Amino acid sequence: MCDSAATLPKTGQKSHTRVAGKMVLLAFAMFGFGYLMVPLYDIICDITGLNGKTGRVSIESVASAETIAEDRQVTVEFTASINQGGSWIFRPDVKTMSVVPGQLYQTSYYAENLNSNAVVAQATPSVTPFSAAKYFNKTECFCFTRQAFEPKGSKQMPLTFIIDEDLPVNIDRVTLSYTFFRSPEQS
Repeated sequence: MCDSAATLPKTGQKSHTRVAGKMVLLAFAMFGFGYLMVPLYDIICDITGLNGKTGRVSIESVASAETIAEDRQVTVEFTASINQGGSWIFRPDVKTMSVVPGQLYQTSYYAENLNSNAVVAQATPSVTPFSAAKYFNKTECFCFTRQAFEPKGSKQMPLTFIIDEDLPVNIDRVTLSYTFFRSPEQS
């Protein structure tokens, strides 16, 4: 009996070591999944067209466009939200704009850092209805790069966009929404 009692702790220790190893492996897998979540999400959005990600075009390609449907008007609504934990003022300068597909338009958003320390932030866009996202193209956008703010600093952030003439005729209202958040590199 003494022999079998002496082997129990070793078996239990092996079991604990095996469980601890699996837990460490699980922690690494969870970290890896979290790290890859954004690129995977972007790929899925590109494939399916979900999330309303907008396109990006050059001003030269807009200037070379031949046809403009001047008799068609589309209302663009601009919205802004702040991710949790942000001490910001973030809003569009114009809430709605009536646009003609095929023409270039400019507007801007206002952002103010209410923190007493410097902050780097990023904005992510989304377009609804989702089916309109591939027709909404930006030539200049504050969302293309991270934005640095001094303590209590503010700035006007430009947005230049065009709605493609191929926007389906049943879509007469498009909402461009930005979510502003502190850059992950700074957290």
